[in-house]
Amino acid sequence: MNDRKLIIIALLIVSTLLGGVGQFLFKDAFLDSHIFLTLAAGLGAYAISTAIYFYVLSRVHLSWAYSITGISYVVAVFLAAALLFENVTMLRWAGVLVIAIGVVFVGIS
Repeated sequence: MNDRKLIIIALLIVSTLLGGVGQFLFKDAFLDSHIFLTLAAGLGAYAISTAIYFYVLSRVHLSWAYSITGISYVVAVFLAAALLFENVTMLRWAGVLVIAIGVVFVGIS
């Protein structure tokens, strides 16, 4: 794999992680007494995520880039379980695993 593709993959992963963090912060904003600060942080994470994603889209196929963003679902489920103590069923974990495997297949294609 060449350096350009590795950089694009890294940027796409950062963008996707920021999107997942943004989702977590949106949820947390309504559970926290600092709603506006947390909501602003979530919007900031989303804005940075979007800027990075636009950069990536200008360099790769949409069908490839958008498929990789499935990682955001995986991130959101992990954050919800670990930090919000949400009950995630085994069936949902199985779905997360299938998504993660699918993202890997798309990423190497």
